[in-house]
Amino acid sequence: MKYAREIKVGVLAAICLFLLFFGLNFLKGVNIFSPTNSYHGTFFNLHNLEEQAAVYIRGHKVGQVDKIHYDYTRDSAFTIDISINKDIALPQGTSMALVSDGLLGGMAIELQLPENLSQIAEDQSPIAHGSFIPTSYVPGLMESLQGELLAHIDQAVTDVDSLIAELQGQVEGDHLKTALKNVDRVSGDLSVVSSDLKHLMNNQVPRIVDNADEAVANLNTVVSDIKDADLKSTVARVDKAVDNVNGLVSDVRSQDGTLGQLIYNKSLYNHIDATVVSADSLLVDLKAHPGRYVHISVFGKKEK
Repeated sequence: MKYAREIKVGVLAAICLFLLFFGLNFLKGVNIFSPTNSYHGTFFNLHNLEEQAAVYIRGHKVGQVDKIHYDYTRDSAFTIDISINKDIALPQGTSMALVSDGLLGGMAIELQLPENLSQIAEDQSPIAHGSFIPTSYVPGLMESLQGELLAHIDQAVTDVDSLIAELQGQVEGDHLKTALKNVDRVSGDLSVVSSDLKHLMNNQVPRIVDNADEAVANLNTVVSDIKDADLKSTVARVDKAVDNVNGLVSDVRSQDGTLGQLIYNKSLYNHIDATVVSADSLLVDLKAHPGRYVHISVFGKKEK
């Protein structure tokens, strides 16, 4: 019983130390109850990567950066140690990429698995615990934007310099003076045109408007005369004339009338044609032998 109080104090101190150790590791993101595997990688520049930074696989956190070692006598001066969950087996071809972790400038490690995982042989062993993994650097969004922005700024500065040089050349030469003279000449021409337009508006336009009013009045008079005219009787007379023409055409088309007989009766046409031919032959014979038909005697008597 003499040492009971000291034993209680020691046990309480040990519990406090364990809770402190567990709490610090928990805040660091280390689960002391979960076994891990360690891997290593070398970088030329860490870009503000810090210890306890997250380690991701396809966006899922699987571990953290445990330790950063540096040796400035080598090109790849930084060596980092990472630990991931022991139940994750990294296949051959996995690489370690330094990526941006958010917009505030933090960095993280992304374990990039090979694309053809289905083609990896089943008997091929995963990367051994404590091995070095190939590394790479993936620029972040802000860094990419910064590079593109600087490129655009450089191009803009170049364009501005070219524009200033061109303007300086225009000012030093006679182009600006010539342009100003052309502007003065155009301004004078515009003044003349404005004066002519004012004269036209004051003198010609009122006259044109008066003529238009007179033409409209005459047109109204013609329309009124047309309205007052006896169109019905005129149309009736036209209809009657059209009916007469239609009757005449009907008579011509009919075979009962004289014109119809002349047009459609072929025998009458043949008789008339024969009569005309006979008369023609008679006239020809009469001209050739007039003595056959009429003989005038000395005493004035006609004899056939």
